[in-house]
Amino acid sequence: MAENAVEAGGERFLKKRQVLFLFVFLGGSLAGSQSRRYSVAEEKERGFLIANLAKDLGLSAEELAARGAQIVSKGNKHHFQLNHQTGDLLLLETLDREELCGPTEPCVLHFQILLQNPLLFITNELQVIDVNDHSPVFSENEMQLKILENTPPGTIIPLENAEDLDVGKNSLQNYTITPNSHFHVLTRSRRDKRKYPELVLDKVLDREEQPELTLTLTALDGGTPPRSGTVQIHILVLDINDNAPEFTQSLYEVQILENSPLNSVIVTVSASDLDTGIFGTISYAFFHASEEIRKTFQLNSITGDIQLTKYLNFEAINTYEVDVEAKDGGGLSGKSTVIVQVVDVNDNPPELSLSSITSPIPENSPETVVAIFSVSDLDSGDNGRMICSIENDLPFVLKSSTENFYTLVTERPLDRETRGEYNVTITVTDLGTPRLKTQHNITVLVSDVNDNAPAFTQASYTLRVRENNSPALHIGTVSATDTDAGANAQVTYSLLPPADPHVPLASLVSINADNGHLFALRSLDYEALRAFEFRVGAADRGSPPLSSQALVRVLVEDDNDNAPFVLYPLQNTSAPCTELLPRAAEPGYLVTKVVAVDGDAGQNAWLSYQLLKATEPGLFGVWAHNGEVRTARPLSERDAARHRLLVLVKDNGQPPLSASVTLHVLLVDGFSQPHLPPPEAEAEAAAAAPADALTVYLVVALASVSSLFLFSVLVFVAVRLCGRGGAARAGRCSVPEGPFPGHLVDVSGTGTLSHSYQYQVCVTGDHRAGEFKFLKPIFPNLLVQDTEREIKESSNCRNSFVFS
Repeated sequence: MAENAVEAGGERFLKKRQVLFLFVFLGGSLAGSQSRRYSVAEEKERGFLIANLAKDLGLSAEELAARGAQIVSKGNKHHFQLNHQTGDLLLLETLDREELCGPTEPCVLHFQILLQNPLLFITNELQVIDVNDHSPVFSENEMQLKILENTPPGTIIPLENAEDLDVGKNSLQNYTITPNSHFHVLTRSRRDKRKYPELVLDKVLDREEQPELTLTLTALDGGTPPRSGTVQIHILVLDINDNAPEFTQSLYEVQILENSPLNSVIVTVSASDLDTGIFGTISYAFFHASEEIRKTFQLNSITGDIQLTKYLNFEAINTYEVDVEAKDGGGLSGKSTVIVQVVDVNDNPPELSLSSITSPIPENSPETVVAIFSVSDLDSGDNGRMICSIENDLPFVLKSSTENFYTLVTERPLDRETRGEYNVTITVTDLGTPRLKTQHNITVLVSDVNDNAPAFTQASYTLRVRENNSPALHIGTVSATDTDAGANAQVTYSLLPPADPHVPLASLVSINADNGHLFALRSLDYEALRAFEFRVGAADRGSPPLSSQALVRVLVEDDNDNAPFVLYPLQNTSAPCTELLPRAAEPGYLVTKVVAVDGDAGQNAWLSYQLLKATEPGLFGVWAHNGEVRTARPLSERDAARHRLLVLVKDNGQPPLSASVTLHVLLVDGFSQPHLPPPEAEAEAAAAAPADALTVYLVVALASVSSLFLFSVLVFVAVRLCGRGGAARAGRCSVPEGPFPGHLVDVSGTGTLSHSYQYQVCVTGDHRAGEFKFLKPIFPNLLVQDTEREIKESSNCRNSFVFS
């Protein structure tokens, strides 16, 4: 049972040595804070109060929480936790010093306190104090020794040592033996400070008197109360074998790579014995080897070859001390020590521990800390030295804060509109051979800042709308885009105050603030308003908002909503205007001209003239494009003296609009008749006239000559009167004076008055004679002398005006 206890204790120690960790932490801080060391005894329960960090740092618990305090340990090993409400540092788990540090003393756990805003690293240490929770344990429950009976007093016999996982005063301190009539025990220390016992012979043995002895070896530690472990020693007294085996070397030192293959021979030990026969036959065996050594190495008992049976790990155990015993057939033995140094191989890639990351980060913010991380490598030498890098084409830079701690910082302001997301690959490479590397990807999102104003798709918009539109008609759309995101890209539209305050913009158009649709608020009239312009603003919903402007010009298109208007002859007078036509007029003689205008524009104002009805069909004709009424054939005596013409004036719109005018034409033999009888008198005279046509012709000729003379006298008198008293007296045939109303004039140059014709209309007469009027064209620069003469002759007109 004692043997099983010793074996179990050895297995526990070996397992705990396998999980040995090397904690490498960063000392110092960015702000020069001093490191602190705390201590706690092992085996304390979870939640045990170690210290109040807030008090030690001179901060309140609220300040500690506001600065995002974190406990950072190497490899993200979380042994502690920070209570942000009280600032207490508590145990997160029960600590086992032997598991954490093995035989290393003092057992110190390094950790850092990471504060942000501003960034600060504070290196701290926690010493785990050993308690006496392990008893010394022998690897076997009993020992078998063979001692020659002639062994002289003072002979030292090495014994197997016990192992105690505790350290310091709690570790193994000494050995005792009972009963001690022939022996006493010495406590020795190895170079690794492990204590082992040596049995010293005090009195010569006598095989014949006592062939076997049984002793109890007790191992004691220095704890309070002390703990102990025992093993039984059975001693067999032998006959004389006077030569013990001797090794060629008392100490073997070898180096082996940690990646050496299994079953490879690392060293061969050799011993010799001067005896012959069975006393000279040597066999090799491990001497009191631990379980870890027996699992890692295998010793050939005949050849002395030591082979590797388990892969080595420099990071766990870098040195092995192996005791080898050589025994002969007589029971004598010799001992040698093999020191195995494990050479490090670069077999551990670097490790990266991310402490914090900030994402998203606002654009246009230079030198923003994106991430904080630490790197570590379990290897040693160049195999454990590392370099950290990122891609060169990224707007980020790595900065070393303290040893093996880095911060990822923006190198320049970012532009979300150019790139809104970055995948940053952090590469950590060691300097070993071959080089090993570790990569860690970080996704950094860029948040939007309102740095782009809305942009219209066009600098100016031209919209066309036909007049007489229905109210609330959609006349067009303006559009603006914003390359920002979220509320910074939501565009609202508005009408800007017009430059001309007299323009009633608010009553003309409106705009949909969400989509930029423009609407005409009322029906537009081309003749009153042909075009107007205004500016539209587009603003985003950022803070502060940004805006832009665009010019909108609205062109009103004409609709055929105005019928032609006759300027001459006027139709609203009380008495019709009669045109005089001499019977001697030849075909093509200009009788009069119908003058009309149209308030529309373009083809809606192109006028054409048509003779609808005439008293004598075929006698007169109307020119379709200028409204001139001319004779179509020579006049005869049979033609009636009075004629009535109905002229239609029509525009070219769709559908066309029209107006009609009635013309009265009086045929005269000459311009000397002072008075013309009414049609009824002529009819009676015709009925009473003699049948003899020749007599009638003679009478008419005589009357004509007399009338011509009388007419000449009247004209001379009228001219003198016009020069003295003014020429503008009212008569039955009136002509409008002064300029025409503005609404009848085509200001665009496309109306009906744009023809290069001029007419002079003259009316003469008095209260005693019938009216006389003539209309003749005036051609500029042609027949100047005749024109001047005609103007002089017509100076007795009561009213005159010019159409152009």
